[in-house]
Amino acid sequence: MRVGIGYDVHRLIRGRRLFLGGLEFENSEFGLDGHSDADVLLHAVMDAMLGAAGLRDIGFYFPNTDEKYRNIRSTELLKRVNEMINKEGYKINNIDVIIVAEYPHMSPYIEKIRQIISEILNINITQVAIKATTEEGLGFIGAKEGIAVYSTVTLMEK
Repeated sequence: MRVGIGYDVHRLIRGRRLFLGGLEFENSEFGLDGHSDADVLLHAVMDAMLGAAGLRDIGFYFPNTDEKYRNIRSTELLKRVNEMINKEGYKINNIDVIIVAEYPHMSPYIEKIRQIISEILNINITQVAIKATTEEGLGFIGAKEGIAVYSTVTLMEK
């Protein structure tokens, strides 16, 4: 068994589409700032997957200086990372995620995000745990200026 930890944070800005866990939040006032679609949740999961496989971080494989990754959907990158870990001889055992956000309220979306991730990675939905919390109004997250995500992934040999 191998374990990886991922963390990512992105600033919330007006006028950009919001993607979290592969889900587009329709009619959102804010989106996340970044080179790709800035899906902070999937970025943390990918970094945890790569770390568990003993590989480099997503910035190494998908640099924000490469125009071919501008506005790319992180769901596409997640598929590529899954292929990379499979090539290394591993498969996902478990994904555990904590979303830290004041905006948007996450509870109504967690099951749909679990479903999206499990379908992309071809794993059982019970292998994906997602929890959400707030910063109780503290710091940049509490001020609704950004979203952070922590993720742990365990891999098994195929």
